[in-house]
Amino acid sequence: MTQVPFAKKKVHLVLQGKGGVGKSYAGSCVTQFYQENDEPVIPMDTDPVNATLTGYKSLDAIRVELMEGSHLNERQFDSMMERIMSTDSNFVIDNGASSFIPLSNYLLENSAIEMISESGKQVVIHTVITGGQAMLDTLHGFTRLAQQMPENAQIVVWLNEFFGNIEANGKQFEDMRAYLDHKDRVTGIIRLNRQTSDTFGKDVELMLDRKMTFADAAAGSEFGLMSKQRLAMVKRSIFEQLSNVI
Repeated sequence: MTQVPFAKKKVHLVLQGKGGVGKSYAGSCVTQFYQENDEPVIPMDTDPVNATLTGYKSLDAIRVELMEGSHLNERQFDSMMERIMSTDSNFVIDNGASSFIPLSNYLLENSAIEMISESGKQVVIHTVITGGQAMLDTLHGFTRLAQQMPENAQIVVWLNEFFGNIEANGKQFEDMRAYLDHKDRVTGIIRLNRQTSDTFGKDVELMLDRKMTFADAAAGSEFGLMSKQRLAMVKRSIFEQLSNVI
């Protein structure tokens, strides 16, 4: 794989109010991309319910404990910010649906994105839009982020077709009003194309269920020769797209 020149450290925030659409998959891919390019990266998991990213042993993600009993304490995000500000590394912050509003409010109320930018790091917000029944909800989540987040935060959209094609009234995402109204905020689009369910789709599903990275799958014995070939093709497609936005 061609090594990517990295101009500055970045803080990647994976944000989307809808659960189960592929946020942790996106966060794990960004983390793996940095690891493969021998770039320092610290993944952090702020999901108080389903801490998916910390389930990947190879990623060595840090869990941000937000719950105090049954109460979610936004002040716990302070420790995350202190690590971001004091460490010379890239960061990937995976966030769950249950903590989407608290983290979004924290970032806005504390001018956290401006603070990170002033420290010399670039903030990149990754948001997932999916086909199927959740499409309208995820489009709304994208629109909200584009409207509320500061201009100095870049936005990368992940189009996840696992649940169906992303289209409405014959229009693809780039022709939809949600994108046209905010396309000046979008610095890149990552496409997770719909795969043949019995082959590519099943391989990716099994890899994710087992909390394995692409490197884990390639090195282990859980997948056969052709499954490893298909996963390598999926990885290559995603990483080539990431090289244009990171």
